[in-house]
Amino acid sequence: MTGAGQEALVEVAARPLTEAHRVSDIAWARSRFGDRAAVLVETVLLRRRAAAKLADLGDVAGWLFTDEALQQATAGAVAVHRARRLAGRVVHDATCSVGTELAALSDSGESASLLIGSDLDAVRLAMAQHNVGDHALLCRADALRPVTRDAVVVVDPARRSSGRRKFDPRDYAPPLDELLEVYQGRDLVVKCAPGVDFGQLAELGFRGEVQITSLAGSVREACLWSPGLTTSGVTRRATVLDKTGRVAEEFTDTDPDDCPCAPVGRWIVDPDGAVVRAGLVRHYAARHGLWQLDPAIAYLSGDELPSGTRGFEVVEQIAFNEKRLRQALSAHGASAVEILIRGVDVDPDALRSKLKLQRSGVQLSVVITRIGTGAAARPTAFICRPSR
Repeated sequence: MTGAGQEALVEVAARPLTEAHRVSDIAWARSRFGDRAAVLVETVLLRRRAAAKLADLGDVAGWLFTDEALQQATAGAVAVHRARRLAGRVVHDATCSVGTELAALSDSGESASLLIGSDLDAVRLAMAQHNVGDHALLCRADALRPVTRDAVVVVDPARRSSGRRKFDPRDYAPPLDELLEVYQGRDLVVKCAPGVDFGQLAELGFRGEVQITSLAGSVREACLWSPGLTTSGVTRRATVLDKTGRVAEEFTDTDPDDCPCAPVGRWIVDPDGAVVRAGLVRHYAARHGLWQLDPAIAYLSGDELPSGTRGFEVVEQIAFNEKRLRQALSAHGASAVEILIRGVDVDPDALRSKLKLQRSGVQLSVVITRIGTGAAARPTAFICRPSR
């Protein structure tokens, strides 16, 4: 953060630091900067990673990071989308880390009216001061000891320890159950892992909205919104952001969910992961005129493919076993297959190795799923042409 430190970072940033040059560049840095070489190299590499992940926050080329802080930071597009729901509010980021959420909240187009950031880690707090400057008021504080009132509190608990993920929200730092108790009755936003157990949230007393957000087809996070920050009646929301960060589609559990079950039509559709994770597959189907192949399976079917959606045009349906599938793929001249599986205990990679595909031919997709329940359940394979 000193002038000399900034100059050293500029020097190191001029080096390639690619796999081919990494050893020689680090040796040069050590000869030039001694025991400070490691942190200089790490900072330059983190800035390069951040340039893509946090592009929607503006220019982060001069930011300071720790590796863990950058790993946990929300993708810029997701953070900016969340910030729009808090535009014009007084917001306190009680686990501000290096300031990525504060940067999203201070965006000139969708900014909070007043921003406060706090963290227990003095180093990350100093980095946040460097990164966001005068956009927020910063102080050192424990998220479990409130230092604001009449503000929306945003918390992003740590979900890793020694590189390992924590799946029980009571093991987060700070623990989710304690956060819910401390901020009971307050407007609260909490980031969680996408796989958080909805039933466990209810057991912990959470009664607001769970929003699952995907970006460019990849599920990024679950976000908890306390009742005062939600639309009446909404307890689950799926937000699908395209690769530019714009909302492609959004569904809630108050949308219509009238969706029949029927045999496969022309197309099979695998809904976006945010829709599946939020349990809104029927709502997605109802909006797009699709139907379920099985009431317990997320694959949908229809005679028309929803605009902008990747789908799988059914070529043949067979009862699944390896020999029959191998014969069918050979008959269709397949040289490569994409394998999608739900409801059946099959390892796609292991199966692919047994298919003995032709050296040249067509690219096909195979959708393998269970149809029916109990004694009537049968594994079924659909051989398809992908739309793209």
